[in-house]
Amino acid sequence: MYYRSGRKRLDLVTPGIETPTQKHVKSQMKVESFAQLSEGEAATQAITAFGEARTPPQTVSNVHVMSIIGQIEGHIILPPQNKTTKYEHVIPQLVAVEQNPSIEGLLVVLNTVGGDVEAGLAIAEMIDTMSKPSVSLILGGGHSIALPIAVSCKYRFIASTATVTIHPLRLSGLVIGVPQTYEYLEKMQDRVIKFVSEHSTITQEKLRELMFRTGELVRDVGTVLVGVDAVTLGLIDEVGGLSDALRVLEKLIKEKHAKPEADNSLPEIPTDGGSPLK
Repeated sequence: MYYRSGRKRLDLVTPGIETPTQKHVKSQMKVESFAQLSEGEAATQAITAFGEARTPPQTVSNVHVMSIIGQIEGHIILPPQNKTTKYEHVIPQLVAVEQNPSIEGLLVVLNTVGGDVEAGLAIAEMIDTMSKPSVSLILGGGHSIALPIAVSCKYRFIASTATVTIHPLRLSGLVIGVPQTYEYLEKMQDRVIKFVSEHSTITQEKLRELMFRTGELVRDVGTVLVGVDAVTLGLIDEVGGLSDALRVLEKLIKEKHAKPEADNSLPEIPTDGGSPLK
């Protein structure tokens, strides 16, 4: 039996099946044809050809939107199937917002199950120490360490159907069964309680009581607050949505413009042997 070499073999193409070269040429033709279409026709063609819906054009805004979703990732990398917000990505954004003169306000949108305690506190402390107005909006859920992030903003909103879960802190991984471990956990818990109580109207005693309440969660200790309950207890300022959050943020920006800027310049250091600065 004899076989013909590849050079002499006929170039037979199976009907109905496109080769990779043919597919590439067709896709290039589609992309080039977009330039000749109107804006509406191009959007329709993009959906038909690529399944891609174009977003509305973005206008220049003085508000930066930061979303904290999924699980807050801290010092330990979470599994790849987890949707996470990495705190090493959030902190540089906050620094950029503070330094950018074109950004006048910050809107923090939360829908998170919580996560690393120290990473969440670091984000909350950064937002709290910003000089620019900030508003938080809890959608869906702002659980666990997300609560300090929410209350760190100047004004806080929660959707009517959103929830906030308050529960004691947990330790994952290797835990050494010595009294010092539980003392460290208690100190970290006190840091969270102190931060939340100082940035809201709830007392530390009431927050601790909600944290250790039994009989409400099936497999845990704590409390679930829905919408208006968080407002009634003083954790959140108001029940509202996106338009409410933007309206209040714009109001805070205008109030900041109306106030005279403080003089942050350093005093001059005497060079003639004068008295030391007080």
